[in-house]
Amino acid sequence: MATVTAPNGKGFATERVVDALEVTHEASWSTLYRLAGIAALAVVALVPIGALVYILWPPPTTVTGWFAQYHSNPIVGLLNQDLLMMIDQAILIGLFLGLFVALRRSSQSLMTLALTLGLVGTAIYFASNTAFNMLNLSGQYAVATSEAERIGLVGAGQAMMATYQGTAFNVGYVMQGVADLLIALVMLRSTIFSRTTAWVGIAYGVTALVPASAGTLGFVLAFLSLVPMVVWFVLIGRRFFQLARPQMVRRQ
Repeated sequence: MATVTAPNGKGFATERVVDALEVTHEASWSTLYRLAGIAALAVVALVPIGALVYILWPPPTTVTGWFAQYHSNPIVGLLNQDLLMMIDQAILIGLFLGLFVALRRSSQSLMTLALTLGLVGTAIYFASNTAFNMLNLSGQYAVATSEAERIGLVGAGQAMMATYQGTAFNVGYVMQGVADLLIALVMLRSTIFSRTTAWVGIAYGVTALVPASAGTLGFVLAFLSLVPMVVWFVLIGRRFFQLARPQMVRRQ
């Protein structure tokens, strides 16, 4: 805590002043902070749902298998092809904005870069996901009347699956991993989030730098990254609810 000296009629007294070790709540950002807290906890709440779907209805390994799953249970097909992640990505927009506002004074340049990478990564992810394309193709495949038509639809499905975890997916995945890592590093400089929160975020950011589609390593890291992600988002969500209160907020 910084100090200044000021006259008080009896000499000079030391007076504590607010500096980088505490942040004055900005009432105008209360709604955004609250929404960011809700977003962080919502992402956490979707994790067990995604895991349960993966266990109960494992993703198919062939295009015709995907068509069959979509035809028999469209919701399961969409969930297996990352419907929940699409919801996560939409939710993360609010979280990225909240983190930018909360941490911008600690490093405006790094937070601007992190916000840009995060939002662009989200846009790229939406462009790469082909779940609804596959749903449409599965419907066409179910009513196809000739072998040639079915072969053409299988080829289109293979193209959709290649796009699903292709270049755009990988680029967006890495961009968001870098964004998360930058945010966690800025947290180390700030007094708004604790160092524990920052280090958990760094662990998550590092494990999120390898795309889930990168073979066995990517799959393992994607699975392991869920642990620090859940902890980080819970800590972030809790802190945002504190920041949303109309009072002076000190580092927790």
